Amino acid sequence: MKLVRQFLIILLVSLLGELLRYLLPLPVPASVYGMALMLLCLCTGIIRLEQVERAADFLIEIMPVMFVPAAVSIMLSWDYLRPILIPVVVIVIAVTALVMAVTGLVTQGIIGRRQDHE
Repeated sequence: MKLVRQFLIILLVSLLGELLRYLLPLPVPASVYGMALMLLCLCTGIIRLEQVERAADFLIEIMPVMFVPAAVSIMLSWDYLRPILIPVVVIVIAVTALVMAVTGLVTQGIIGRRQDHE
């Protein structure tokens, strides 16, 4: 029953993200609103980590399975992707490297700030 309650909390935050996407005229996906709301709730203590931790761990564990439909869709679109394959691969590699570099720099900055405050 505890796991069901945790899933319901996550679903409620996701629903609020959907409502924000519907109400606000910004080009932001509902999932981003939902993640921002969850972060805000966790940081302010409205939701404690223990209230969603087991369900969140489960969702992270099954995340690779969630990519199967997208992979199948890409395989079905092979005729459209073949002519632009090289530019797409170059862009994906470049953006992946950029995201990894920025993530690493931000993480180092946060760790440095935490060490300075201790």
